This record gives sequence, C-alpha cells and structure tokens, in this order.
Amino acid sequence: MTDCGCEKARAELEEYLHHELRAADAADIREHIENCADCQAELRVGVAITEVVQRACKESAPEELRVQVLTKLRVYQSTHATTA
Repeated sequence: MTDCGCEKARAELEEYLHHELRAADAADIREHIENCADCQAELRVGVAITEVVQRACKESAPEELRVQVLTKLRVYQSTHATTA
C-alpha cells in the first residue's frame, strides 16, 4: 500500500471512525495514521468527540422540557394544519 497522506486521512477521518469506508480506503488511512503523529492526534480528538456525542444521545431530556416541547409542537400542528 502507498501512504494516502494527511490530507486524505483527515478528509475521510469521520467516515473512517464510523466504519463507512471501503476496506481498501480504510486500510490506507489506518496505515497512514499508524505512521503519522499528527493524524494520530486528530484520530484521538475524533474518537473523543464521537464518544461524547454517543453518550449525549443516550441521555433523556428532563420531563418538564419534554412536556413543553410536545405541547408547543401540538399547538404548532393545530394552527398550521393543512388540508390535503
């Protein structure tokens, strides 16, 4: 394999983290990251951000906020209803 370079590795880092790349592209990026300290640092940041977002998505909104949002949605829907 040939080194894909920092530009490609950084451009496709998010897809790499989410396993959305073809196997060959992922292998090229993995190889580059293993040999590039700057891209290793970028990967660590990407992993940290991904973990924080995943944790945040598992949390529920407070019940009071949930009720307020649902109430406002219902009011909006009732005042903006369209007839088909």
